Amino acid sequence: MSHPSAFLSCSALSFDWPDGTPVFDGFQLTVGPGRTGLIGLNGCGKSTLLKLAAGELTPSGGRISVAGTLGHLPQDATLDTALRVDEALGIRAARTALHAIEAGEATEANFAAVGDDWDVEERALATLDQLGLARISLDRTVGELSGGECVLLRLAALLLARPDVLLLDEPTNNLDLKARQRLYAAVESWSGVMVLVSHDRELLERVDQIADLHDGEVHWYGGNFSAYERMLATEQEAAERTVRAAEADVQRQKRELADAHLKLARRKRYGQKMYDTKREPKIVMGARKRSAQESAGKHRIMHTERLADARERLDQAAEAVRDDAEIRIELPATEVPPGRRVLTLSDLHLAHGASAPGEWEVRGPERIALVGGNGSGKTTLLRTVAGLLPPVSGEAVTHVPARFLPQRLDVLDDDRSVVQNVARFAPQATDNQIRARLAHFLFRGARADRAAGTLSGGERFRATLAALLLAEPAPRLLMLDEPTNNLDLASVRQLAGALDSYEGALVVASHDVPFLESIGITRWLLLDGTLRPTCAEEVRESRWHD
Repeated sequence: MSHPSAFLSCSALSFDWPDGTPVFDGFQLTVGPGRTGLIGLNGCGKSTLLKLAAGELTPSGGRISVAGTLGHLPQDATLDTALRVDEALGIRAARTALHAIEAGEATEANFAAVGDDWDVEERALATLDQLGLARISLDRTVGELSGGECVLLRLAALLLARPDVLLLDEPTNNLDLKARQRLYAAVESWSGVMVLVSHDRELLERVDQIADLHDGEVHWYGGNFSAYERMLATEQEAAERTVRAAEADVQRQKRELADAHLKLARRKRYGQKMYDTKREPKIVMGARKRSAQESAGKHRIMHTERLADARERLDQAAEAVRDDAEIRIELPATEVPPGRRVLTLSDLHLAHGASAPGEWEVRGPERIALVGGNGSGKTTLLRTVAGLLPPVSGEAVTHVPARFLPQRLDVLDDDRSVVQNVARFAPQATDNQIRARLAHFLFRGARADRAAGTLSGGERFRATLAALLLAEPAPRLLMLDEPTNNLDLASVRQLAGALDSYEGALVVASHDVPFLESIGITRWLLLDGTLRPTCAEEVRESRWHD
């Protein structure tokens, strides 16, 4: 059981990458019992923070304190494929000693190896069952497991160890729907300190509080992700109102400064006229001139200071408005008329055994979700339709220009700039036309000239999406393979915004049901050996796994 006083604390934490790039500077954080969802843009330091807490990285300053034991599931969790399952779970020594004692070898060494874990094998099997791995023998090797099963095995090892503080970094990446639901249940049943980094909305709905890492600071919001979105929206509406008021004040101060200059100029002309016509004694006119100059100077200083103050208030107000901009672009050339034949599958048999028997058609601007378990053939089907893999038999025919967005985002040439990469797909477009279009994908000025190999994960995704959507001829069929994997929440919103502007047909393979529902899916197809129709309700329940 987890200790009730367990916590994780960072005090004046600083960390820089070897090239000098700062990540944290005087960072403060304290996390107590409960499930905390740690969110933020890609590159803001979420995974780095977990690695620092786990001792995998060393801070350049400050202190990290952990009260209790700590377990960490990294995003890039890998296991030695030669390990046995019981070794990966950390129970092989105790299990071997237990079997030896049962066989009559009641040595002191065996009793020491077992300790208090007399039920270690039963607990291990129960934990595997909890995570949907009941069919996996403790004697199997890790190399026989899928990528998703390896992630769950790493989590099972942590649950067996029962740490007081548990750190999970993107645990649902590469998990199918059924595996995700098993993990959701494990998270909901956790009673200790949990810090959870994820872009999975359904997982974040199960936390007790949200810690939003933004500009090097954590902002706390009680409740789950939906509650966070409501509170953040209210904050941002207030911040935008403050910006509008500050902008209006700047304009008002500019007008008042201009009016003051105009009035002072009129007074100066009047005084000069009086001086030239000598209507008053020279000593009086001299005193009036000096007074007017002093007054003019004070007025200029006063109005200039007011304008500077107004601009400072505007800058402060603008800092409170988040810069998680959404992609908004018009793509009329992608339009597909209703009823227009887009894709035909005829008695298609795929390389790894899956099939689409009979004839399947996509017509008009349909939005199709392609779902199924890991290894069911979704990627193979999309790559076959895209012409990247030959079918075993049958055919897949696209009747309109089509583009494919793969999971690995290997469409771009790392040595070329964003502009040059888009130009490869749209060779007839001028440099100015490409730059104008890229601005809608948030690549403006020098950002558009950066080499693809230097982009962050979110930037690379946007650049790849831009290259495909701005391609010539315009794609009227767009196929996306697990597009939200490894994207932060802002990037997922940006993708949804871009697809909202897309007017062609969509086929999206994904385990992310909230995302699929957000982009207006019109038809659901399940690939589980053979292709068949399904519905959102069946997908949510993942009944085909039962």
